[in-house]
Amino acid sequence: MRKIAIVQRAAIRNSIRESVDIMITAMHDAAAESAKIVVFGESWLCGYPAWIDSCAGVAQWNNEHVKEAWAEIYQNAIARDSPLLSELQETAKSLGLTLLFGCNERIDVGKGNSTLYNSIMTISDAGEIVNHHRKLMPTFNEKLIHGLGDGAGLQVVQTELGRVGSLICWEHWMPLTRQAMHDQAEDIHFALWPHVIDRHLLASRHYAFEGRCYVVAVGQILHTKDFPDDLEIHEDLKKQKLVLKGGSCLIGPDGSLLTEQDYSEDIIYMEIPDEKELIKERMSLAVSGHYQRDDIFTFTVNKERRV
Repeated sequence: MRKIAIVQRAAIRNSIRESVDIMITAMHDAAAESAKIVVFGESWLCGYPAWIDSCAGVAQWNNEHVKEAWAEIYQNAIARDSPLLSELQETAKSLGLTLLFGCNERIDVGKGNSTLYNSIMTISDAGEIVNHHRKLMPTFNEKLIHGLGDGAGLQVVQTELGRVGSLICWEHWMPLTRQAMHDQAEDIHFALWPHVIDRHLLASRHYAFEGRCYVVAVGQILHTKDFPDDLEIHEDLKKQKLVLKGGSCLIGPDGSLLTEQDYSEDIIYMEIPDEKELIKERMSLAVSGHYQRDDIFTFTVNKERRV
């Protein structure tokens, strides 16, 4: 079976321990359903900071409530040497799963310390971290929260289901970033979003068409009650139960929707079609091959890790 699992169960705000427990439970549940890849959305561990879009005074200099909220994210961010990350690696290995998850990442010591990164960790079914991507450019007001990533994570990895890559949110509107991934011949691309609203779906479908790959648009659930306690929430938002509403779906290599968007707060299972469908669509468009003019254009990527 070519089954994947998208986890739209919500994380526990400001509790990395409880959130990792949710991840491990979901991994066991997905393994019982014969899923081969398990995915969590943008900054899922331990929560995308959606309050930057929805609370008053967020950009005010030296706002004590905002500093408190940022500090809570930092204290519950994951580091490469965290024992909790090792737990996830061991779980992936024991279950024979590939795990791909968005996280708030921190560096505790050395260059880059005291900075948060919007990251994706990809752990193989052997329990190894096979890719570690930091979002290249925080989007708009995300710059209040996250630092700049680098090109080291612009990698595609081999899995049981094919060659897998991933990008975060508005990286899908960075043309050269897309080309760097297309050049590595992705079969399945995971597009991690806070939730999959119309423009995010548009970008995901375009990526699938351009790259002639399957795209899994990955959303997540965030409850309004999980906003930081001391921030002022807009009145219209107080009436809503959810801030982020999921919307995950599967897109074919011709840009068509293969599943409807799913807004449930649970695990969503999807079957990835046969590789032959990719090959058929590549006859008409191959942006790294017969539809590329590398005799005219020169393109290089710096894949050095900065910190």
